[in-house]
Amino acid sequence: MFSYLNRKRKKGQSTLEYVVLIIIIIGALLSIQTYIKRAIQGRLKQASDDIGDQYSPGNTNYAKRVSVTSNTKETQSQGTGTRKQLLQDETTTTSTNSHIINQGQEYWGH
Repeated sequence: MFSYLNRKRKKGQSTLEYVVLIIIIIGALLSIQTYIKRAIQGRLKQASDDIGDQYSPGNTNYAKRVSVTSNTKETQSQGTGTRKQLLQDETTTTSTNSHIINQGQEYWGH
């Protein structure tokens, strides 16, 4: 009879240990809840900052300038027509500029 009570007491003791362990884990999670929220918010802000400037089709001025420079020599002869010879490699320069106007009227979701 004592062995039956002893077995029941051990089962209750192990159940109590599991309950205490679960309570400690829940308490730890509740105490660091603020830090977890801040970490998630920080990552979301960093991801949105990495996206960069947004494009607003109604309020963006965009200018693109392309200049092409080449040096060629053209010779004409009566029998064969004209001949063109490229003396230097052709260079292409591209410059772009975009500017957001009426930025105070834009809504960026902040």
